[in-house]
Amino acid sequence: MKEKLSKLRNVYQKYGFFGFCKKLYAYVRANYLDRISFSVWIAPGRYRREIRRILEAERYDRVILWRSSFGYQVPLFQRPQHIANALAKSGCLVFYEVTTMTDRVKKIKKLTDRLYLFNFNNFRLARLLTEELERLACPRYVQLYSTDWKLSVRDIGAYLDRGFGFVYEYIDHISPELAGTETLPKNISEKYEFVMTHPEVFVVVTADRLRRDVLRRRGEARLAVSSNGVDFDFYREFDGSFALDAPFSAVLARGKPVLMYYGALASWYDYELTKKLAATGRYSIVLYGIKYDGSFDASGIGETENVFFLGAKDYRELKYYAKQADLLMIPFLINDITRATNPVKLFEYMALGKPIVTTDMDECRKYASVLIGRDREDFLRKVEQGLSLADDPAYLATLEREGRENDWREKAGAILDLLRANEPRP
Repeated sequence: MKEKLSKLRNVYQKYGFFGFCKKLYAYVRANYLDRISFSVWIAPGRYRREIRRILEAERYDRVILWRSSFGYQVPLFQRPQHIANALAKSGCLVFYEVTTMTDRVKKIKKLTDRLYLFNFNNFRLARLLTEELERLACPRYVQLYSTDWKLSVRDIGAYLDRGFGFVYEYIDHISPELAGTETLPKNISEKYEFVMTHPEVFVVVTADRLRRDVLRRRGEARLAVSSNGVDFDFYREFDGSFALDAPFSAVLARGKPVLMYYGALASWYDYELTKKLAATGRYSIVLYGIKYDGSFDASGIGETENVFFLGAKDYRELKYYAKQADLLMIPFLINDITRATNPVKLFEYMALGKPIVTTDMDECRKYASVLIGRDREDFLRKVEQGLSLADDPAYLATLEREGRENDWREKAGAILDLLRANEPRP
């Protein structure tokens, strides 16, 4: 209860009173009112047959239940959706958990071949799916994020008792800041401890620092590295008829080089570094994203000259704006969170073919296309260096090569290799 109250305070700070009320209503509807569907209770046979048709009609090698309530149709199209898509394209049948706060899927919806949006919150429907999956001879798994605070260890145990494997995606430093709460939710900490003491669990890590933690706690058993990635082809395709909106067009009209960041504006973002860049008067600094916590407003960055916070953009539109930037950046503070961060946007920046400057994060050092600012002064120097490389053929070739090497299909492949190595041979 304490964690939920903390989360509610965080939502209030981010969205204000009216936004909070709207979010609260959506949360109550999604987590309580939508749990019961009279049609499923009255005619369970109908939905059992629908599930059975899916299981019989699709061709697949294994079934994966994605059980973190990240949602699918959310503005931040992130690793969960990309991995689910890539796994489905690679022969897995994926049931992706929706949140009816954003997805508006009350029961089941086919998205693409082998990828279905599924309302696991409808507990009667979820039970029907589990019962039908138990009839299958093929491998089946439940997969979730380390930051998921919905499912408990008891829930995971119930899946294991029913013959499911458990795939734990260890994607970030375990911290309340990332959970959006004042203290770490119990379900997050208990699942982490469960995973670290049960070698039969499959663990997928996204960063070297997380891998070292797993090796220290439980060794190499059932461990795979699958860093974040990019849908490379998507970031190379543009519709020439797309029209940029007025606020961004006004920034372009200023005639200054555009430095852009998109993503969460949170406590790990270096607002002081951004102010230092703005104070030079040389650039227009554009920030797209969401105010993840109260840090943005507390920093005063929104009132800083030459800085333009333009809110969140839909994933399908964001690339058109990023393509117009002269340089893309990730100005994060260096702390436990960012040392274990493998940013999705890093690989999207590569695919966009734009100069990249980041602060001195462990995972960013791995790539030749990334210019690393060792401190704030060096970051400013690297920005100038990056702008000078905008038309450099060798640098652009490096961006393209590293972007292609980090396509999501490769990342899903690492997970599948781990599962295949531990599945019974036919």
